[in-house]
Amino acid sequence: MCTMIATQAKIEGSGKGASGWFTVRQVNVSYDHPYQMPLEHALNIDFVDEAQGPGARVAVELPLASARRLAAAILAALERAEAYERG
Repeated sequence: MCTMIATQAKIEGSGKGASGWFTVRQVNVSYDHPYQMPLEHALNIDFVDEAQGPGARVAVELPLASARRLAAAILAALERAEAYERG
């Protein structure tokens, strides 16, 4: 059964896909059926620029435990980056 758990955010960044680097303008995060991971559900993260079509996409599928470790690593790096910027 599909969970229908999904959220989107406008972002600024760059991603590297099969055709090289592209501008990333949106992130789609969902908890639903993965395409590749052999799991019933996964946290799915898609970095996209829909204006450029399906080739402008970087997709990641993670089990929940790995998604939590990714979130913790991002927060830890942000704390260090903010401390660095403060001097």
